[in-house]
Amino acid sequence: MTKSRRATTLSRLLLAAATGACLTTACGVLPGSSGDSGGTLTVMTFAPMGTKATNMPGMPGMAKAYERWINANGGIKGRKLRVLTCNEKNTATGAADCAREAITKKAVAVVGSYSQHGRAFMAPLEAEGIPFIGGYGVSAEEFQSTLSYPVNGGQPALLAGAGHQLGKACAQVSLVRPDTLAGDTMPVLLNAGLKANNSPEASDIRAAEDAADLMPQAREALAGAGPGGSGGSGGSSGAGGTGTKDTGAGTATPAAKGDGTSKATASPGPSGSAAASSSPSAPSSATAAKGSSSSKSCVTAVLGARTETFFDAFRRADTTHRNPQISSVLGSVSQALVDRTGGKESPFEGAYVTSWYPVSTDPLWAPMRKVISDEAFGDNTVEADDSGAQTTWIAYTVLNQVVQKFKDGEDVTARKVARMLNETSGISTGNLTPQLSWRYQDMRAVAGFPRLVNGRVSFQVVQQGRLVAQLGEQDVDMTAVLESAPRSA
Repeated sequence: MTKSRRATTLSRLLLAAATGACLTTACGVLPGSSGDSGGTLTVMTFAPMGTKATNMPGMPGMAKAYERWINANGGIKGRKLRVLTCNEKNTATGAADCAREAITKKAVAVVGSYSQHGRAFMAPLEAEGIPFIGGYGVSAEEFQSTLSYPVNGGQPALLAGAGHQLGKACAQVSLVRPDTLAGDTMPVLLNAGLKANNSPEASDIRAAEDAADLMPQAREALAGAGPGGSGGSGGSSGAGGTGTKDTGAGTATPAAKGDGTSKATASPGPSGSAAASSSPSAPSSATAAKGSSSSKSCVTAVLGARTETFFDAFRRADTTHRNPQISSVLGSVSQALVDRTGGKESPFEGAYVTSWYPVSTDPLWAPMRKVISDEAFGDNTVEADDSGAQTTWIAYTVLNQVVQKFKDGEDVTARKVARMLNETSGISTGNLTPQLSWRYQDMRAVAGFPRLVNGRVSFQVVQQGRLVAQLGEQDVDMTAVLESAPRSA
């Protein structure tokens, strides 16, 4: 009995010693430790897939293509990249589940993801110190959390940019948007851009996010676009208001009016050189002297995947061929959508589109296109024209650059990645965006969106079935407009 007890005690002592040795070396991963185990960097990309509302399968698809490409080329600073993907399902529960999976599997970052449910996923990530790099920008938390590192201006910049674009061409605007918390910010942001051009506020027309029938909203938008329609935001449905009345239906013209930009300041343009970037904080000369286009009525829809459904209903409702100018933003309208709906004969022909990035045919996208061609040739969800895939590519470019700044052999943890992001300035994305920095001094006074460090937008138009740069329109930094806008979140 005594010998047995001594043997048991000795075994326990040896086990404890071995366990202690493992904890100080590389035998295992401690709870809460990094995903940089055994020379592998673990990250996650999540997005909604297969839902009845907005779907972004190209984001996880692009992430997996990047994983295959970077690992075939030696990894990131000698480390193998492991990309986890998760279906966010367009629900708060799904977003929280994805965040918890990232925590459980020791991800050092969540990269290039999409979710409207910022509160659901940011809180768990913040608790574990996991940075959120390059989200799509549809939730307010992406521009508020100190652990979020947005690569574009998100929905705020797009909506303000759309207002700037339409304010130069339209006497009145109707906005059709989802009846959600994220959708509630849209009128405020669009109106900020309209105000910069001394244009009246837009009519606010709401639609259920998963609505299959959008004919009521189409009729309401068309009524507002007809003679005597109201341009104000009068009531909750947007039917009322006291805005400027339309004096003529007008027709959509794909060419832009490029003769009225305000004094320009240098900023990195889509081609990598310093392109003039208009400052829309004050009305431009074009606004002060609008031509015949000022009689136009404009309808903009920002409904994600439902945008196609709305404009199909809108086309059918327009039996008198009033043909108001239509518009949308990147993500709700894409080249793939134009192709699918008829190309040159698409109902989107002539539509204005506001984007964060250069047009997809720009040579700056060549590296991404090659990765898609080489590593995602069998994945139909990954398209070079897809804004989700583009955002994911940029987000992984940021991750790569940040990890390159670690010392050889240095352990890469989530908190260290966040610290490196907080301290690094001038991260290059190959001129697809301005150089990015998220230091304290880079934060801007945008109410509700202090983490918005890149407010640049570009203006495009659907011409001959292709999304092309709007003639005469330069990229514009909408930050000043957003700084002057009321708090919307």
